[in-house]
Amino acid sequence: MNTAGQQQGGAPRSRRGLGRDRDPGQVLRRLMELPSPPLSRHQLKRLEEHRYSSAGRSLLEPLMQRYWEWLVGQVPSWIAPNLITIIGLATNVFTTLVLVYYCPTATEQAPLWAYLLCAVGLFVYQSLDAIDGKQARRTNSSSPLGELFDHGCDSLSTVFVVLGTSIAVQLGTNPDWMFFCCFAGMFMFYCAHWQTYVSGTLRFGIIDVTEVQIFIIAMYLLAAVGGSALWQSLIPLLNVQLKMVPAFCTLLGAVFSCTNYFRVIFTGGVGKNGSTIAGTSVLSPVLHIGSVIILAVMIYKKSAVQLFEKHPCLYILAFGFVSAKITNKLVVAHMTKSEMHLHDLAFLGPGLLFLDQYFNSFIDEYLVLWVALILSFFDLVRYCISVCNQIACHLHIFAAVTVLHPN
Repeated sequence: MNTAGQQQGGAPRSRRGLGRDRDPGQVLRRLMELPSPPLSRHQLKRLEEHRYSSAGRSLLEPLMQRYWEWLVGQVPSWIAPNLITIIGLATNVFTTLVLVYYCPTATEQAPLWAYLLCAVGLFVYQSLDAIDGKQARRTNSSSPLGELFDHGCDSLSTVFVVLGTSIAVQLGTNPDWMFFCCFAGMFMFYCAHWQTYVSGTLRFGIIDVTEVQIFIIAMYLLAAVGGSALWQSLIPLLNVQLKMVPAFCTLLGAVFSCTNYFRVIFTGGVGKNGSTIAGTSVLSPVLHIGSVIILAVMIYKKSAVQLFEKHPCLYILAFGFVSAKITNKLVVAHMTKSEMHLHDLAFLGPGLLFLDQYFNSFIDEYLVLWVALILSFFDLVRYCISVCNQIACHLHIFAAVTVLHPN
């Protein structure tokens, strides 16, 4: 009787178990997380020992500090720093996507309010990005997860900032320059964390992200006031369109910044024999960003249907998500003092584009570009969610609380 009762009672439990397995929430969770934890026990142990270190101040930062200190004082103490970070990111992404909608080839004229919206969105992002750390210290809720969350959002926001800037000045009419400006922006952000991986300290220059963001906000406002005619107008004596000024500034900024970055990379290693903080070669991170840029250039130049020229925004986003993923991995490698491995699913999307061209584009390149964009975005989101959940679990932080409430 007892055995039979156990068998009869066991059947409903099994069916309930099957029901839980088929629960949409559980399926979505498994889909949005990596099948195995991305960080090892040794990495998590080193993460506990990590301490944030920065050096230097940019030109405008002392002036902006007064505003930022006032702003963080207006934020209720119950609002978590990570919530501030993600609101800033979402604002910047949304306003940029409005421009992408109106200007898919970066040659069109968007409504004037769209440029104003982007200017406001970038200012909101800059403000919130500047106070999330202050809010963390104010509420005594600082943690390695918060630092990773901040840098991770910055890596994705960089993609949308460089894309929005190119659209605002209609740089799509000069595809080579648009390609250079967008990838130069992503490369410089990567290099900033590359030198941090080598030296252990995030360094800020006299002209850094704050100044660049103010400059971009000014360009959005000029686009709203002057429209397309402004950027197409010629500079007297030089006979160069005004839209090329931001491009030339990007070139000069890239040379100046990369000179400083690589000086630290080649001479500032704090590991054994001048190696990285993880004891690896200071040149090892070049393989990741180099692979992204080389693939992007090859696919751009070998496309039989002018894929980049016709769909620059989709192209930048597809490769931008890959860039954001490897930048996140670099940040994680720095915080956990571990090696970066080259094999990564992030390269699947670009790899499909490359193979499609290798076989004479037997599948429409535009269709493959969409597949690459979706795969790259999905891989980025899945990696970020998995890492954040694993770190939150290890540090005994309730993941939802880190966004909704700091305590």
